[in-house]
Amino acid sequence: MEETSPHKGRLINDEVAETITRAEELAYELKISEVMTSNMHKISPDQTMQDVVDLFRQARISGAPVVLNNQLVGIISMEDLIRCLVTSDLAANISKYMTPSPLTVKAGDPVIEALKVFVNSQVGRLPVLDENEHLVGILTKGDITRGLLRALQHDYQAEEVRRYRASHLFEDIISDRTSLILRYTIRHRDFNHGGEASGNIKRALLRLGASPQIARRCGIAIYEAEMNLIIHTTNGGVLRVEIEPHRISIDAYDDGPGIKDIELAMKPGYSTASEEIRELGFGAGMGLVNIARCVDSMVLESSLDKGTRLRMKLFLDKAETVGEGYASKQGDAA
Repeated sequence: MEETSPHKGRLINDEVAETITRAEELAYELKISEVMTSNMHKISPDQTMQDVVDLFRQARISGAPVVLNNQLVGIISMEDLIRCLVTSDLAANISKYMTPSPLTVKAGDPVIEALKVFVNSQVGRLPVLDENEHLVGILTKGDITRGLLRALQHDYQAEEVRRYRASHLFEDIISDRTSLILRYTIRHRDFNHGGEASGNIKRALLRLGASPQIARRCGIAIYEAEMNLIIHTTNGGVLRVEIEPHRISIDAYDDGPGIKDIELAMKPGYSTASEEIRELGFGAGMGLVNIARCVDSMVLESSLDKGTRLRMKLFLDKAETVGEGYASKQGDAA
């Protein structure tokens, strides 16, 4: 049966994007070889089921690959052992109770491929083969869970290092005015990449030491501006963000059709989005309203057939400054 996904065939709008977790991303990024057990216990088909009992008890495992002449010929599990015990047949060869030609996965495939097999079958473990069909490991759901947890921990530690470096960005720079400028080109109707710029900017702000509240406010405002460039322009536009220790300035501009009535455009629920755009989950007419709710200053300028420019600012108090020592601020807060 073909594996289906709740996101398959859908554009990643804001609602869907929020449901995709880092663990799901890692399932596509990690290779099976990175999470499998390579130092596995093997057993031969001509050994007895009593040998299986002894192996499972001593190694504290519940399954093992069955190998003959270095080739995988089957797999023996606790379920197979129970069938044997019911008939008191411990003297029988393993070949009588093992599962021949078991489902397998490739070491170089992403973890998501193994998860698909687990979802669509009742197996508890999967032999892992290399490109030459040689057995190189065994994979259980527990292996995947532990691998994902290790990767998430590594992510966290790496992110802390990035945050520390970025949060001290302005400390050793002497100038009358120091700022960091981020610039993104947004393409018309590029819904598949919608939200990427705002996500990158929000991540940068957090690394620079911005409070979660400031990062969220910027994230929402920039997302709405980004989607406006995707939906309402002719050729797309540009997002420019200037980050200073005490101020964040956001500029979104395009050379599109312009806005006929700015006052009307600012009213909740008003939208010029087509029915097609609305069916995709965008164009509800709350973009500018949401932006105004999140920023301290907002100026909208537009000329018909010449384009639109949206300028936004957030002013940060002393406790919210960015790039001036995230670690020290965290320590003071503690």
